[in-house]
Amino acid sequence: MIYHVPWIYTPVRTVLAIWHQLTKTEIPELAKCSVLMRERSRVEETIHCMQRAGAGNLQVISDFDMTLTRFAHNGKRVPTTHNILDNRLLINEECTKKMRELLNTYYPIEIDASRSAEEKLPLMVEWWTKVHELLIQQKIRKDMLARAVKESSAMLREGYKVFFDHLAEHQVPLLILSAGVGDVLEEVIRQNHVFHPNVHIISNYMDFDHTGMLQAFKGQLIHTFNKREGALSHAAGLRELQGRPNVLLLGDSLGDLTMADGVSEPQNVLTVGFLNDQVEERKESYINSFDIVLVKDETMDVPNAILRRRVHTGNPFYARFCAK
Repeated sequence: MIYHVPWIYTPVRTVLAIWHQLTKTEIPELAKCSVLMRERSRVEETIHCMQRAGAGNLQVISDFDMTLTRFAHNGKRVPTTHNILDNRLLINEECTKKMRELLNTYYPIEIDASRSAEEKLPLMVEWWTKVHELLIQQKIRKDMLARAVKESSAMLREGYKVFFDHLAEHQVPLLILSAGVGDVLEEVIRQNHVFHPNVHIISNYMDFDHTGMLQAFKGQLIHTFNKREGALSHAAGLRELQGRPNVLLLGDSLGDLTMADGVSEPQNVLTVGFLNDQVEERKESYINSFDIVLVKDETMDVPNAILRRRVHTGNPFYARFCAK
């Protein structure tokens, strides 16, 4: 007599779905009042698939200013990498005034929910170009950057050390794609003692002459709304990122959503957006664009919680059927 075991004939994806329900663990951090999600079930499924695929299949892509760094602390804005250069060691009072005027003119445009990315793009190029021209005129010395960072009120988000150390421990590449100033960005990370070998940075880097004086900025200008081009042109050349189809993407702007476009054959991409400013005006567009939206959350609690769930060695068989 032959006995048939019914579940053997159950489709693989159905078995995986049942297994997901039996083995999934809740993430309490996702229940915080600052967390918004359009499709919680999809978020949970993606996290579970990334977890089962393991650390060897994951990479993290992140913006820097107002994403890895705080937006505000004790009611005051935390400086961006460009703002850190607003230091008497580096620039004069007239330059400071002009840079603030540019900020007051262009930042409202950058976060204006009523304008399209296409409309904003040339204005962002205009803004960054003018700022860089002002900085070049100041003849900034390379050997003064570390001191300027040290004297600034720059702050990474609460929980940053757990975030950076965890990724380094499990050899997960962290690609930081920033429209800020790369030299300053590196110094902030270095002074916080988290510049690990797995950290890779694409940003606007200064070009110093043989005397250590700023003479230009290197390469293509990177701004909020052309990060796709930066990702495509640089990420493909980073060997450490190859063969890692699962992506945790962190940003604070809708323009950051294109940062994963350089990933070869992505399978699971989970996007986390920090909504720092003009919440009511931008909430709907962020919820419709990011998988997870963090409203005025100055911590890395949610990214850290997600990463804690995917440190397993992984199961290639399961990962294959989780691929989108």
